Amino acid sequence: MSTPILRVAIVGCGVIGRQHATVVAANPGLELVVVVDPLPMVGTALADSAQVAGHPRPEVYTDLAAALVHETIDLVAICTPSGLHATLAVQALEAGAHVVIEKPIDVDLASARAVMSAADAARLRGQVTSVISQHRFDAGSVAVSRAIESGRFGRVTSAVASLAWWRAQDYYDSGDWRGTWDLDGGGAVMNQGVHTVDLLLWFLGTPVEVHAYTALSAHERIEVEDTAVATVRFESGALAVIHCTTAAYPGLTARLQVHGDRGSAVLDNDRLSYFHAAGDHPESGSSYGLAGRGNQAAEEVGERESAENTSGADDLLSAHERQYADVVTAIRSGVDPVVGVREAASALALVRAIYVSATVGRAVDFTDVLNGSYDELVVATGPTR
Repeated sequence: MSTPILRVAIVGCGVIGRQHATVVAANPGLELVVVVDPLPMVGTALADSAQVAGHPRPEVYTDLAAALVHETIDLVAICTPSGLHATLAVQALEAGAHVVIEKPIDVDLASARAVMSAADAARLRGQVTSVISQHRFDAGSVAVSRAIESGRFGRVTSAVASLAWWRAQDYYDSGDWRGTWDLDGGGAVMNQGVHTVDLLLWFLGTPVEVHAYTALSAHERIEVEDTAVATVRFESGALAVIHCTTAAYPGLTARLQVHGDRGSAVLDNDRLSYFHAAGDHPESGSSYGLAGRGNQAAEEVGERESAENTSGADDLLSAHERQYADVVTAIRSGVDPVVGVREAASALALVRAIYVSATVGRAVDFTDVLNGSYDELVVATGPTR
């Protein structure tokens, strides 16, 4: 007996909604049947493009509630501005659909808790909820996670997470919601850096304390930061530095270094650019440069995944495809997806802790932020240029 195709609705038909539509079309277990956008012409454009590509034309709605009433929908993908994620996700879950939420889970932790509550209830009914953290599916990220878990890096001592990108002013001017606390939820950390933050948590575990600074250095007419730096202390004792900016012309890479007393790794633009694990035998090495056998990245993930990334857009698409495949597997088998709502809430809490610390001017306790002690604090960006 053939497995029925899962019928998908995409809510939010802008840039990321179109990306999800491409990913859905590439998965044989999925069919895009509905697109939802408050602007009819935006939803119609996505429906038209699906038809031109040779797929059945999805129905167009301006309201998710109406689509859930009139259409048979198995999976809802939330691709709207970030501040609308939780409301729509809860609506879809309560209607009985599985849900994929584009990052972040929402812009505030109270909303994230609402999604967690709805997802917990839905899980008992067999529904799956996942938040896009596609870089957990990159070959390099998986290799680093496995090396840490197996002890190949020994005691993990520190990490440096740096995202140095450029966004021209027209990026922020392209939508009224961009660069606002209410709908964008933040700037360089929340929107560009959240994936790197998520990987940092995956590798190093639970944070204890966060101390941060933010600034608006190179852009105008926005409320949020375009530059942030933070130090983080973890339960394990490991220390990390986070640096996120959209003011690094002409735009460099997202880079995550992980260091232990038996090995280190560097992820650069989603590729494993460096990997070295000492193995079972001590190495004397050198005080300078690369010790012992040097770079083992190609041995871990192959030549392509250890080579310089010159096709970032293609990698982004394939990473989304791998996460959607995981969601389909979770739905079919009844297992939990790799990335659930709690992982997404932790990433949001670390982002929020950065903003809270920058606002109050001191280090803050991560658990206090996660549990809601600062929910009522109105955060603000540091000094502007």
